Amino acid sequence: MNIAERTILVVGLARSGIAAARFLARRGAKVRATDLAPADRIGPAAAELRALGVELELGGHRPESFTRAELIVISPGVPHRMPLLEAARAHGVPVIGELELAARFIAEPIVGVTGTNGKTTVTELTGAMLAASGRRVFVGGNIGTPLIAYADGAAPAEVVVAEVSSFQLDTIETFRPQVGVLLNITADHLDRYPDFDAYARSKLRLFANQQPGDTAVLNGSDPAVRARAGAIAAGILYFNAPRGDGAARLEGRVLRLRLPNCAEARLDLGRFGLRGPHNLENAAAAALAALSAGATPDGAQAALDGFAAAPHRMETVATVGGVEYVNDSKATNVDAVRRGLESFEQPVVLIMGGVDKGGDFRLLRDAAHARGKALVLVGGARETIRAALGGVLAAHEAADMAEAVRRAADLAAPGDVVLLAPGCASFDRYANYQERGEDFRRAVVRLAEADAATTAKEPTR
Repeated sequence: MNIAERTILVVGLARSGIAAARFLARRGAKVRATDLAPADRIGPAAAELRALGVELELGGHRPESFTRAELIVISPGVPHRMPLLEAARAHGVPVIGELELAARFIAEPIVGVTGTNGKTTVTELTGAMLAASGRRVFVGGNIGTPLIAYADGAAPAEVVVAEVSSFQLDTIETFRPQVGVLLNITADHLDRYPDFDAYARSKLRLFANQQPGDTAVLNGSDPAVRARAGAIAAGILYFNAPRGDGAARLEGRVLRLRLPNCAEARLDLGRFGLRGPHNLENAAAAALAALSAGATPDGAQAALDGFAAAPHRMETVATVGGVEYVNDSKATNVDAVRRGLESFEQPVVLIMGGVDKGGDFRLLRDAAHARGKALVLVGGARETIRAALGGVLAAHEAADMAEAVRRAADLAAPGDVVLLAPGCASFDRYANYQERGEDFRRAVVRLAEADAATTAKEPTR
């Protein structure tokens, strides 16, 4: 792809947009970058991009910048059907995303991982399995380092493992992972997509350019996935398949793998540190993907034995007064909350709320009845959640995270769990789920300090 001297507009200056603008400028493109945020919100990257010759258009978009460009590259957070982009397309301007741009400059085989839930865990675990097998691996994409930053000169890898979101898949044209992983499709981002089927079609685009020699790793028990598998040209490996037709089979804490032209492999999950049945499924998906991309069973086992979850994903922050406080701020949709609840045998005081993404909170009623003890609500979606779950769990309100943690502590008894699993986006109060998780962590630490101080003051007998 020749980009030198071409007039290219980058829309959206979050992490991937900044990386795309940097990449294009370094290769001689005439780059303009636009974002609704003002310069002080962009931070030091604004000065860096200007030094590279990028013309910045901040605090708003100019329509003529879209229609006069020769190519537009958008960030995942930019709706790909926004009117200015549609006007550009009407003028014959191609519109692609950062993922597609990167794919045109990456020659190494790619493992692409998508799904409503579990993407980050499976992406990182797949990369760890390959690395433990002696392969040079780059892990990034929708997490960590954008794929375009790898194309921009990161140390060369033998395999690229990328988390891929539906937003990124909306704007691909040639992107082709040699191994594609689809973990699940449940209702999410319905504030952006017109309906569930449109969202599912975006997820299936991961396989659009695969060929018969490629591999598709699919969740065999997800009806939305299996119903759409017939359109996939690649060879399919199912995990979590209920009918025994899977390439990965769980027998207690033992994972048996059957890949084409390979002897059966056996992996022990006894030392795998992630809790919940959904993480056993994630381990199976990662193992199939990693072995398909060149990992060894010994490498996969070593990675499983030493793997730790990323922050804000079923992360135990502390145990205070016999109550375990768990940060699952990444649980931003209904199905993720359900999976979190089902990971515990103990009673759970659940903290939920934020920006409603269009999910049906009534789908949590069974899990809430089976595992829940009480509900603490924060943020804009609290009335919607109360209407859906208030008849199952006693619902309490809090003005902010600190109050939510204090209320949850009052409701919990020794042996219980307080679980932050919002089921919502964070943007009513926080920049992202990480910031929300850190606020929860701080509140729990303050609670632990107060508990320790009270204990220290109690007279000894």
